[in-house]
Amino acid sequence: IATQMVVERQLADQGIDRRDMGRDAFLERMWEWKEESGGTIQRQMRRLGASPDWARNRFTLDDGLSRAVVKTFVQMHRDGLIYRDKRLVNWDPKLLTAISDLEVEQREQESSMWHLKYRLEGSEDEYISIATTRPETMLGDGAVAVHPDDERYKHLVGRMAILPLSNRPIPIIADEYPDPEKGSGAVKITPAHDFNDFEVGRRHNLPLINLMTAHAAMESIPEIPAKYQGLDRYEARKQILADMDAEGLLEHEERVQNSVPHGDRSGVVIEPWLMDQWYVNAAELAKPAIKAVEEGRTRFVPERWSKTYFEWMRNIQPWCISRQLWWGHRIPAWYGPDDHIFVEENEAAAVSAASAHYGKTVELRRDDDVLDTWFSSGLWPFSTLGWPDDTPEVHADLARYYPGDVLVTGFDIIFFWVARMMMMSMYVMDGEVPFRDVYIHALVRDEKGQKMSKSKGNVMDPLDIIDQYGADPLRFTLAAMAAQGRDIKMSTTRLESYR
Repeated sequence: IATQMVVERQLADQGIDRRDMGRDAFLERMWEWKEESGGTIQRQMRRLGASPDWARNRFTLDDGLSRAVVKTFVQMHRDGLIYRDKRLVNWDPKLLTAISDLEVEQREQESSMWHLKYRLEGSEDEYISIATTRPETMLGDGAVAVHPDDERYKHLVGRMAILPLSNRPIPIIADEYPDPEKGSGAVKITPAHDFNDFEVGRRHNLPLINLMTAHAAMESIPEIPAKYQGLDRYEARKQILADMDAEGLLEHEERVQNSVPHGDRSGVVIEPWLMDQWYVNAAELAKPAIKAVEEGRTRFVPERWSKTYFEWMRNIQPWCISRQLWWGHRIPAWYGPDDHIFVEENEAAAVSAASAHYGKTVELRRDDDVLDTWFSSGLWPFSTLGWPDDTPEVHADLARYYPGDVLVTGFDIIFFWVARMMMMSMYVMDGEVPFRDVYIHALVRDEKGQKMSKSKGNVMDPLDIIDQYGADPLRFTLAAMAAQGRDIKMSTTRLESYR
């Protein structure tokens, strides 16, 4: 995502939109940028004094690694570990793609909570009061939920409430999810726009009403009154609140502290959105990866970071691996005329499978999405050694270099990379761990303590530092500060003193 964002930003400065360019032309521009930036990275590493085997330089979109990605995807799909499902995703309405939980930044902020009245069916003066910070989603409500032990509402369970503004009847249900001490104790359940509500909806077989477009504007569907259709989500919020107030159904507003999800790259509020995506059964893959660290076959240094690893792995959720981008490994899935899915290593195999399925040759459409970058990165320990190519050289390299002795990485990608390499490598390599030790070091940040990133534009070029202070002072500064804590705040003052 970050790489595509950088190039899209460059194109935007020239007044060009990637959608106007088309996929092939845009990817050509992406490869040009990759060649430029890849050369810069190598120059930086050489000047810093890094001494890898430069003949083994690899890139995750190289042909060899692409073969590894496709073969693994197809095999995991056949083993039932990769599947397509309609679930809620973290949708970024600016980048127009799903992002992972780890790419969502929860920001604590003061927000409004509105208390709204829903009339009870068959009565003019009976109401149930609900509290929400997102009134724009009420038009997708499937129920009002109350706790089964909440005496205030026991007599209402089983009755119907009338959804304001659309006059649609919805049931009042009993579920463990509502907290009787929070708000009114009664909760609107919008299964297609809240992760907790989605689970409640599954338990009670509630309807899934997708209210918004990819750009977070209100959809044009029968459940949404015409006056709100096409409005931005926040404009719809204002209009809905005004109309609720006019009908005497807005009880009051209170200010609360709550956590609001934002895209860590785009900075916009993330919208839980219902859509078909590809998923990995991460819980199944995590079992041997957890056991390997418990048994000491892979060890974290410092050891305290194993707790971080365990906490995430033991609570792991289905891994959404499809991204609505153009840069990346395109998913090897093709769709028939009736949307039957054929997952194969290449188009010829998909055409053959489709012909066998339909009894004739049919036109296939390839999936437009690409894989989460961490899917291919999870294969790094063995794909860089030539797997899955069946040659004496590859067999020799795998025997000599797999598993590796030590992985050196920052704590910020224990979840993103270390965990994925453990899971994917142990799946492909018959249960063998990818590395024996994981050395976790501090992060190099800017002098304000902000994480450096391509998308933020606050990256310090090591070549500039070396030109001014020399390579040895830079290496000494990094080595001296690496063990002092979680962050290395790179400042010219410290470089000057260590020189």
